[in-house]
Amino acid sequence: MQTHPGTGYRFGPFEVNATSGELLKNGRPIRLQEQPYRLLLVLLETPGEVVSREELRSRLWPGDTFVDFDGSLRVGVRKLREALDDNAEDPRYIETIPKRGYRFLVPEVRKMDAAPEVAQPNDYPAPLQTDAIPVAPVAASERTNPLFRYGLVAVALILTAAGVLLWQHRRQAKPLTDKDVLVLADFTNTTGDAMFDETLRQGLAVQLEQSPFLHLVTEERIGQVLRMMGQPADARLTPAIAREICERTASAAVLNGSIASLGNQYVLGLRAVDCRSGQVLAEEQVQAARKEDVLNALSQIASRFRTRVGESLATVEKYDTPLVDATTPSLEALKAYSLGRKKFATEGNSAALPFFRRAVELDPNFAMAYAYISTAYSNHREPELAAENIRKAYELRAKVSERERFYIESHYYWNGTGELEKAASVLEQWQQTYPRYYSPYTTLGAIYRALGNLEKALEQVREAVRLDPNSGISYINLGNYYVNLNRLDEAEAVFKQAEERKWEYETQPRSRYTLAFLKGDTARMAQVASTAMGKPGKEDLMLAAQADTEAWYGRLKDARELKRRAMDSALHNFGKEAAASNQADGALIEAASGNLKLAHADANAALKLAPNRDVRETAPLAIAWAGDTAAAEKLAAGLDKDFPLDTLVQRYWLPAIRAAIALQRKDPERAVELLQVTNAIELGEPRLIVVHLRGEAYLMLHDGTHAAAEFQKFIDHRTLVANAEWGALARLGLARAYAMQGDTMKARGAYQDFLTLWKDADQNLPILIEAKKEYAALH
Repeated sequence: MQTHPGTGYRFGPFEVNATSGELLKNGRPIRLQEQPYRLLLVLLETPGEVVSREELRSRLWPGDTFVDFDGSLRVGVRKLREALDDNAEDPRYIETIPKRGYRFLVPEVRKMDAAPEVAQPNDYPAPLQTDAIPVAPVAASERTNPLFRYGLVAVALILTAAGVLLWQHRRQAKPLTDKDVLVLADFTNTTGDAMFDETLRQGLAVQLEQSPFLHLVTEERIGQVLRMMGQPADARLTPAIAREICERTASAAVLNGSIASLGNQYVLGLRAVDCRSGQVLAEEQVQAARKEDVLNALSQIASRFRTRVGESLATVEKYDTPLVDATTPSLEALKAYSLGRKKFATEGNSAALPFFRRAVELDPNFAMAYAYISTAYSNHREPELAAENIRKAYELRAKVSERERFYIESHYYWNGTGELEKAASVLEQWQQTYPRYYSPYTTLGAIYRALGNLEKALEQVREAVRLDPNSGISYINLGNYYVNLNRLDEAEAVFKQAEERKWEYETQPRSRYTLAFLKGDTARMAQVASTAMGKPGKEDLMLAAQADTEAWYGRLKDARELKRRAMDSALHNFGKEAAASNQADGALIEAASGNLKLAHADANAALKLAPNRDVRETAPLAIAWAGDTAAAEKLAAGLDKDFPLDTLVQRYWLPAIRAAIALQRKDPERAVELLQVTNAIELGEPRLIVVHLRGEAYLMLHDGTHAAAEFQKFIDHRTLVANAEWGALARLGLARAYAMQGDTMKARGAYQDFLTLWKDADQNLPILIEAKKEYAALH
């Protein structure tokens, strides 16, 4: 064991005393055999991380080759779960990671001194200890004087009272540590003014989240635990409910706030209560002369509280932006924002947007409300609206808190200017300042994914999951990155966990659909697709995914109909941008398949519907493929002018459009030259479009060897390409490359692979007709 004598652990209602070898629940010992107890200690050393079966064997059964390891481990886990009152189907503490090992789910296990406190007789306070002070000798006559004796009694009483006060202070003053996690309850509001409901809790959260020292349980996690408790995800967090959440999440304390009327004034209180013992750890109280002063009073109470519970004065002073600057001076706007944050965490983008819009209507200078609007639009594939709102947030960021500045600036560079390297730099600073917060790791992972660095993306999101194992978006990203890297069993385990815990996220059905496609599970694909129908934010994504599958098999007529339905769903539930993106994607598929007139028409229609950045990247490529090089050149020039700093525009899409133009002009050498800049990030676009263009250029150069190497990338990265039609077309490109090399056997095999995939394809597709002729010529 790595645990040192005298060290113990605390989580939920449990304590582990490593010195005595005891497991306690609410102070009462629980019988637990040695092997399950040792297993618990190993898991507690690295909470939130997977402990492999191999490590458990080496730690618990070292050198014992005769033990039935699998059976012993299962029995040990079962007995440990029984002791912790845990459930394998819905685990609170010990989670099984299939084929890998086990994970202790509570990320914030508290280390403690396991030596029990020694109480004084009758639980009286210990004598007050003071430094020795020289005292002059007292004469015998003075000692017999009654006044002297009364004086001694008075001094004794004073010292005793002081001792009691100091003892009480020591018993109550248990400052929190930077490892503790807190649950923020709703304010107890006795004023009769409903405007304070939700609002004060959100305001206090903003103030406390500025602290690098304190860490609050996320809204998403609270919603999950409430559902486990049989409560609605937006249930009011009374002190009793908050305390149960605190125990279930193994947090340190509940923060209970209150507001009451005192004549025309208001009294705000804040109290930290140990969720195990119910002991008050710290409390503060302030007054506000008017309703308009309540938010300022909330800032004051938060600052005092942070110092009282153990945070250094230096960090309090450095990260202490007044609430009216960090958010808004409008109680009404803050209430709308509060409801939006809760909806965003528990129901997703669609449910949250109306509340964030209402917040900026009430206060047009509400920076963070604009930032969340931008994020919601970005998740809906509406980049123009996302960019517009993050620019407003960026312009208003001067007075926001440090944490909110990190959020706004990183998303401004990501969704505003498209400068991904700058966004990554801000996110790294965010990680350094707030190392316990998972969000910058999730976002940085997404940026690495966009840049084609799949391993780094996985590394970031795994850290996000370690910091917060209950973040739905982190889990979905983790599963997606496992899929991208062809680690399908691990992806399936992650998605299964998300389903079992009822973690919902709008892109989740499409992710599960993609995994089912890669595993060839058509029944699962149909089942997952059916669950998304009729649900805003999910339906259009699923219809687009089904369209891609039809295109993969060459059934473009069916793909076209599904794309139309995806457009209709997006238009009905959101706006024009997502619909136009679907239409532009469809145009590119038509172009690659040889339906050039239809591709040209759809691309122009998409540009007319919503000429946002995404459409202006894809549509000109389809237009160039269709042979209209003059129009494509003009569109490329406009894209270059409007997005001069955008990483992906400059290093991926513009080179792709210009390479397509060069190929139409029979200049393959120029196309290869233009595409060199894309080499480092070519895996960032999962359809690998620049790889396809490079392969076509080498075919035009009669360089079969290099062409085959490019098209082989689609096979090597099958799980990255998934059901995109380009993966099927790569088989044809590979067949042509082998034929060019004179390798007839390989060429026949590749042609057969393609024609088998497209056995039910639309028979009038130009590219299919050409492929059949080429295959026949090999014989």
